[in-house]
Amino acid sequence: MARLWCFLIGYAFGLIQTAFIVGKHKGIDIRNYGSGNAGTTNALRVLGKKYGLIVFAGDMLKAIATSLIIRFTFGSMYPEMKYLLILWGGAGCVLAHDFPFYMHFKGGKGIAATGGTVLCFHPSFFVTGLCYFFIPFFITHYVSLGSLILYAGFVIQLIVSGQFHPFGIFEGIPQAFLNEMYIIALCLMVLAYWQHKANILRLVKGEERKTYLGKKSSENLSGTNK
Repeated sequence: MARLWCFLIGYAFGLIQTAFIVGKHKGIDIRNYGSGNAGTTNALRVLGKKYGLIVFAGDMLKAIATSLIIRFTFGSMYPEMKYLLILWGGAGCVLAHDFPFYMHFKGGKGIAATGGTVLCFHPSFFVTGLCYFFIPFFITHYVSLGSLILYAGFVIQLIVSGQFHPFGIFEGIPQAFLNEMYIIALCLMVLAYWQHKANILRLVKGEERKTYLGKKSSENLSGTNK
């Protein structure tokens, strides 16, 4: 039952569609511009850096709020399940963000929401989570590449930490709970890679669009669903 409640908490927060709300504030439906995606990258390109960063912060904060609520409520009641329940909450947040029912299941790709979950998951994941995303991004300026590496890095680190307990991480957690955590993380990674399948193809072909935080996008409020 605790799993369901944590999933629903995440789902409720995930339904807060920051890009859609900010777009409406600017007088547009973000889904009708740029890539048609209601996420940070499209907001950066269509609305500019200021509003793109607001969307990024909002999407991260809803996952951070989910994680903190679960950590200090259900986590204190079920200490052995704390990290598992945080993942269930993160899964609910990502799924609601990606497929919001009131927007005809057309949302974002869940990367900022995943980032918020990773940053609050465990202190050892905080710095590495930042590195997984921002180092590839600042080197290549491909948001999609940083996003994909974030997911892969998180899953690998989670499994390594769960099986080998470096620095005592996850020590004492039953293997059944660890296995459940691995399955949730892998499912979210598969979903993210599926959501980015077009980006992966463009990366392979060298045709993926770059994003520069210091420059204003030439796409602002122009073009629809490219």
